[in-house]
Amino acid sequence: MTPREAAQYRVLRLIDEQPEISQRVLARALGVSLGKTHYLLKALLDKGLVKVNNFRRSDNKLAYAYLLTPSGIAAKLDLTRAFLRLKEDEYRAVREEIERLRRELDVVALPNTSVGGRASVRQSKP
Repeated sequence: MTPREAAQYRVLRLIDEQPEISQRVLARALGVSLGKTHYLLKALLDKGLVKVNNFRRSDNKLAYAYLLTPSGIAAKLDLTRAFLRLKEDEYRAVREEIERLRRELDVVALPNTSVGGRASVRQSKP
């Protein structure tokens, strides 16, 4: 998953959860500038993944709702699958690293000197 796809996924997910979200709040949630948020939204609008509705009868004339189009829903599902695969791969890699570190600690632990139910680690002299 590219950084752009990850950003698009996050925008689509947030819009799906909160259609009335403002660009300023969206920018804060994404941890990016307001300009970057506008750029991301415009790209999604241009691709036809998101549409925007203006609440004309609202007292706040700047009130918008961002809605996922059917294409946007499909894109969000594809990006969700890719994001999940990425996170599962990261999880497996971290789990393997933890096991490797545990084995490494087991090798240097003294078997007969237990402190609080755990083997103490042998320290080398400087």
